[in-house]
Amino acid sequence: MKEYIKGANPFMPLWEHVPDGEPRVFEYNGETRVYLYGSHDTLKTEYCGPDQVVWSAPVDDLTNWTCHGVCYTATDGGVLYAPDVVQKGDTYYMYAAECCGGRIMVAKSKTPWGPFTDPVKTELGFDPGVLVDDDGKVYAYWGFCGCYCAELNDDMATIKPGTLHEHPMGHTRAPWARDDGHYDENDAFFEASSPRKVMGKYVYIYSKRYFTPNPEMGVYSDNNGFLSYKFSDKPLEDFRPGGDISFNGGEILKNPDGTGTMSYRWGNNHGSIIEVNGKWYVFYHRQTGTNEFSRQAMLEPVDVAMDHSGKIFIGDITYKDGEPVSSRPVEMTSQGGHVNGLDAYKLISAGYACHVYGGAGKAYIAPVYEQTDSVSAPVVDITNGTTVGLRYLQFGNNSPKTVTAQINALEDITVNVRVDDYKGKVVASMKMSKGETEKTADITSGIVGKHAIYFEFLSDSTDSIAEFVRFTFDR
Repeated sequence: MKEYIKGANPFMPLWEHVPDGEPRVFEYNGETRVYLYGSHDTLKTEYCGPDQVVWSAPVDDLTNWTCHGVCYTATDGGVLYAPDVVQKGDTYYMYAAECCGGRIMVAKSKTPWGPFTDPVKTELGFDPGVLVDDDGKVYAYWGFCGCYCAELNDDMATIKPGTLHEHPMGHTRAPWARDDGHYDENDAFFEASSPRKVMGKYVYIYSKRYFTPNPEMGVYSDNNGFLSYKFSDKPLEDFRPGGDISFNGGEILKNPDGTGTMSYRWGNNHGSIIEVNGKWYVFYHRQTGTNEFSRQAMLEPVDVAMDHSGKIFIGDITYKDGEPVSSRPVEMTSQGGHVNGLDAYKLISAGYACHVYGGAGKAYIAPVYEQTDSVSAPVVDITNGTTVGLRYLQFGNNSPKTVTAQINALEDITVNVRVDDYKGKVVASMKMSKGETEKTADITSGIVGKHAIYFEFLSDSTDSIAEFVRFTFDR
């Protein structure tokens, strides 16, 4: 039996749902690992859940994630929203957002994975993010449709008098946000404060809610699927324009007029950047299902640079004569820690798709919760014309001979396998009769190296025609 691919995007098992992730690199007992602290979407009918877990991976292998179990449970049994964790001295401090983010507690542990105990109520607010500076000073950032930041006292819980800054950047316009004179369509702060120190600059990462169109990214109405940033020479003020780091709307399809079209169901976003072994990554989350209650942690390599004027660039950077001149969001992929592409010869769940597009627009990745290594999150509600794409697979130096797909055919269907583009060259085709569940097809054109792969579903039926479970290639 072939092995399932692991550590793709999402990089945790497909049954796990940890959004709002704050990545941290901690060294403990001689081992340096990346730890991710996030919410825990376990309630299924609303955001998050009453406990939070910690996952980590060695810094030299971001495909090999381990769960350390529950690190914190709400003191009142209620719902925990997005946390953050920092280290000061030999103690790890967790900022736990109890009461759906309405009450921020700080708890302590002597290990990065907790459990975090002895919680104390802080003076912070929604979506706290914390920065321990090089000189030992501690700064906190928080807010929802309006942001705040301040220096903390040594107790790590209370605000140092005279340091509170209100609205260090403008916030988004939203139906529930009052007009307080701080609307700014460029800053458009929504939530998800995450401070970082990068190249000596203070970088404020946050979730932006566009309330004006961004046609290049396929955004034509209010959208908060972006992670964005501003930066400053000071920790609490004078933040300068940055840009957008990532977007969870899937592959952005390019139209002839230069506009874009999203190929995946976007939703809220929350995350940050981290340097791992000299390389930078952005951690964020995607949506599964038909709501925002089964989100999953994702990661992508990201470029970070500073120009001669001190401007910070984060994302997919364009250089001119070795100098960064612009940046755009990095692409959303299926790779996770497999930066050279997923091994095409392992079992690959359709749930790693970063492109679910077309047809009647109903298809989505169904969330799964059964905690087994062989669980596969299927793409369901597929209709005629739907394409399901993964970016990217690695085929090596020798082309495969066949492709095998587990597909529940709900009608008579044809499935075309296309390469590099959802309208790209057909390299295999399979016809399935209603009731069939698996099919193997010959590869008709060589595929070597790294490529995007798309499965196109066709049928005469106007109903849902298939459920796509998994696939693999064979030499």
